[in-house]
Amino acid sequence: MTTFKAIRVHQKDKGTETRIEDISVADLSAGEVVIQVHYSSLNYKDALAVTGKGRIMRRMPCVAGIDLSGVVAESTDPAYKAGDKVLVTGCDIGELHDGGLSQYARVAASSVVPLPPGLSLKEAMQLGTAGFTAALALRRMLENHQAPDMGPIAVTGPTGGVGSVALSLFKRAGFRTAAITGKPESARDYLQALGADEIVDRNTLDLGKRPMESARWGGAVDNVGGETLTYLTRTVNPWGNIGCIGLAQSHELNTTVMPLILRGVSLLGIHSVQMPRAWRLEVWQQLAGPWKPQLDLIAPREVTLEQVPAACAEIVAGKVTGRSIVRLA
Repeated sequence: MTTFKAIRVHQKDKGTETRIEDISVADLSAGEVVIQVHYSSLNYKDALAVTGKGRIMRRMPCVAGIDLSGVVAESTDPAYKAGDKVLVTGCDIGELHDGGLSQYARVAASSVVPLPPGLSLKEAMQLGTAGFTAALALRRMLENHQAPDMGPIAVTGPTGGVGSVALSLFKRAGFRTAAITGKPESARDYLQALGADEIVDRNTLDLGKRPMESARWGGAVDNVGGETLTYLTRTVNPWGNIGCIGLAQSHELNTTVMPLILRGVSLLGIHSVQMPRAWRLEVWQQLAGPWKPQLDLIAPREVTLEQVPAACAEIVAGKVTGRSIVRLA
């Protein structure tokens, strides 16, 4: 191992520049574990970082990629040895620390998760941060007493990575599901295959203006924020939960406390970057076992490192259904 290829984002004037470069382990941020990366994946965050459409990096230059799976090459931490199969998602890689869009990565031992039995290295990245985040939403909603008899779970952004996995997970957990999408016809077959019992055209959805509208949903997984999340707070049944995950529409939330205090609705923030390690390990065990979704349907696309910039541009443009993984080994 002398040099290897990686996608690095550099500061350039007031913007950024993304390059595929030859670098060495010495160029990487500090960490106890060096991993030969077999797979990474492309999340919306990665697409924003690589295209320069969003300010994701907090240090530059920085190797992009918030996910990776691979084999330990060397470790100064006794918990890991050469040959161990592992994965890393979140934990500030690809943002503050060098990430997974590289043939080798060096990371903190505390961020490494041993590959659970039941998952291959490829499957771990078919899930990636998107799948992990969706599973964390399911975990938190179940802990807060979400139950199938409370009504269907509305999923916004259901053709994206998190939304796709969320539909499959909640269906497997016994819930009825409703996909709220701007692609009601073109994505119909895909969404139904994932488990959507109902497909709602977001362009015809009456968002209402009152503090509370007629209750329609048992709960929701929201990837978009903005007025859509406001609508969900007004239309979830008593004691239902909303897993708040994304802000593709807007980071703003203009609502009232009335649904929270008159219907007992809970708005649960889903933060998958930094979290208790015990939670992280437990969620990955679930994803490798009873929660394992239809991965080949959700993430059928595999790209090379050289194809990543074009694939990221498609993600930002909203042209991608499901998830894409990156093969590096």
